[in-house]
Amino acid sequence: MSRPARIPLPTRDGVSASTVATPSGPWTSVLDFLADRIPAVTREDWAQRMARGEVLDAQGQPLPPDAPFKPQTRLHYWRSLPFEHRVPFEESIVFQDEWLVVADKPHFLPVTPKGRYIQETLLVRLKRRTGIDTLVPMHRIDRETAGLVVFTIQPHTRHAYQSLLRDHQIEKVYEAIAPWRPDLDWPVRRLSRLQESEAHFMAMQEVPGEPNADTLIEPLDLLGHGDDSPRWARYRLTPRTGQKHQLRAHLCALGMPIANDQIYPTLQPALAADQAPDFSQPLQLLARSLRFMDPITGQLREFHSQRSLNLDAITPGATQVPPQTKPARPRHGDA
Repeated sequence: MSRPARIPLPTRDGVSASTVATPSGPWTSVLDFLADRIPAVTREDWAQRMARGEVLDAQGQPLPPDAPFKPQTRLHYWRSLPFEHRVPFEESIVFQDEWLVVADKPHFLPVTPKGRYIQETLLVRLKRRTGIDTLVPMHRIDRETAGLVVFTIQPHTRHAYQSLLRDHQIEKVYEAIAPWRPDLDWPVRRLSRLQESEAHFMAMQEVPGEPNADTLIEPLDLLGHGDDSPRWARYRLTPRTGQKHQLRAHLCALGMPIANDQIYPTLQPALAADQAPDFSQPLQLLARSLRFMDPITGQLREFHSQRSLNLDAITPGATQVPPQTKPARPRHGDA
């Protein structure tokens, strides 16, 4: 038996509807199923949402709290949180036409809803701001990273734009502040294999094997805090691949972790759900520019972030490397 076709549903306060499929199982009611399969929401909360008409069947009709369970169908609902800490920085739109919206994201703002962030995400903020419910990110950057993110508007163009990433047809340039390494032969090309760490799923590590991560690293400016010799430098980072945490992992592997990084070289404890985030020490990593040939219009697109990194925001006593310390070598060496 085939499942019903998906139906278009409006956003609610910038949040798109989520969909869950119903398998065969022991549940007698929809409420039993939701409370069992999505326990992050309490049974009482699910009952209240259903009473408010916020859980729909496959045809888009509201389901009451006593609705019987039916397998091999779909349920729709809108994610919400009882409370979110406000991210006290604003995004800006650097470009918009009928095909694309290009946003300049601040540090600490996630691109899409996840975990403790729904309203306080770039996607939801932009949907509320522009009124465009069909926005979808063409690519993503970490919550801790600031800079450019491109969103597609027209659903039928998404594949063409997202294929640019798969085919490595987007020129991306980042900037970072990290310890200065005068003993390296600049510029450095870091070529290695990255995979998720066995010890910490959030982190990536270099391992033996065919390289899958390629980054060109070039110093731009030497920085310091009044010392006789520079302690920090601002670098241009040009990734030629797009592995998770590639830039952060590569600079850490060179013995020069990005300033204020909470994962590399040491994973910091996660905040409790009710604990207010610390916004005083942003990761010094910025998605500076994007350049690509538009597959829909045929135009050369080039965008630049108006944000900047801030040496004064570096944590006092942040990890630094003695000038003559040799960096760790990748398994396949630098190219």
